[in-house]
Amino acid sequence: MSLADRLARRVKLKDAHLVTRMADIAATLPDVIRLGRGDPDLDTPAHIVKAGQEALGRGETHYGHPLGLPPLREAIADDIRRRGGADYGADQIVVTPGGQHAMFVIALALLDPGDEIVVPCPGYNPYSQAAELADATVVSVPMTMETNFTLTAEMVRAHLTPRSKILVLINPNNPTGTVTPPDEVARIAELAIEHDLIVVSDEIYARLTFGNQRVQPVAALPGMAERTITLSGFSKAYAMTGWRIGYFAAPRALVPAMSEINHAFAISTASVSQHAALAALTGPQDCVEDMRRTYDERRQALCEGLRSLGIPYAEPQGGFYVYADVSVTGLPATTFCERLLREGRVLVFPGQIYGDHTDDFVRMSLTQPVPRIREAVARMRGVIAAIRSETRAPAA
Repeated sequence: MSLADRLARRVKLKDAHLVTRMADIAATLPDVIRLGRGDPDLDTPAHIVKAGQEALGRGETHYGHPLGLPPLREAIADDIRRRGGADYGADQIVVTPGGQHAMFVIALALLDPGDEIVVPCPGYNPYSQAAELADATVVSVPMTMETNFTLTAEMVRAHLTPRSKILVLINPNNPTGTVTPPDEVARIAELAIEHDLIVVSDEIYARLTFGNQRVQPVAALPGMAERTITLSGFSKAYAMTGWRIGYFAAPRALVPAMSEINHAFAISTASVSQHAALAALTGPQDCVEDMRRTYDERRQALCEGLRSLGIPYAEPQGGFYVYADVSVTGLPATTFCERLLREGRVLVFPGQIYGDHTDDFVRMSLTQPVPRIREAVARMRGVIAAIRSETRAPAA
């Protein structure tokens, strides 16, 4: 028996992930424009960094409370209320080493073998990975351009069974950058009550929306506080990906068991990161608006460039992504991404990474300055021209 054969049956992905393989290719190339990962190129605001430095200077380098620093949990609860969310108490907040960590805690705490977790597709793929490690069944709800890649209650209803237990709503959505309208969120909430579902409401991009878009917090809707787990973090709005700090807010009855799983995984979230996060919430918030405006400028530049290339895309309404249909090039998205990387030195990711049922779309991140985005569009133009010239060339 080989070592690979000794892996547990729950491990579904046994080879390097496509993201890793593309990163390996990019490492061999000069001057790659990275529009792939959801990691802001913007720096963590100075007052947040200073708070972290001061915490280290005070010796805040030890274990903390398993649920998280009490003042931070109070600040998180205040922040949720201030932005129209549910009235959580600090004892309902669990601080985690990143929002992705929280996904695995939730899955292991709530899903038994045979339970079904209903997830939008395309959607952030670790939800499916967490469910697989819990030996649960992932039920994908395909979304399309017809609804601008936003989830609807009727889409969800068509995929519910007696085994459905958790419904995931990612709003704004990653990878599509689209926002589910508040009235549709309300209909989804009514469906969750009707079918006795627990809703995981991923609102990590909720502060990064464009135009008149508004994110409706699920737990604030009638009857939803007792069946909703709100997941968020500091990585996106405050450019704190490397600090690894997120949180979830849950009904009191669930918190003790969930917090113990988090405790077993991590003991506690890094103290320095928690003090920095406290400064993020209690300090000036103009930094968030500045970053939002920066992403909006980049969004407009990238969309203008895609229109000039004749590439359709979903209307990007939040987060920092544009979801573009590259099937017009005549190539599957996975093939297009590799050619764009090798020949154009532009890194983007195919939608299949995020569970897309087609191989037509790519996710492009707004994580480069406008001049680099325009350069990326110019490189795309050259690669697309080469692809089209190949299809026009007569057979030898």
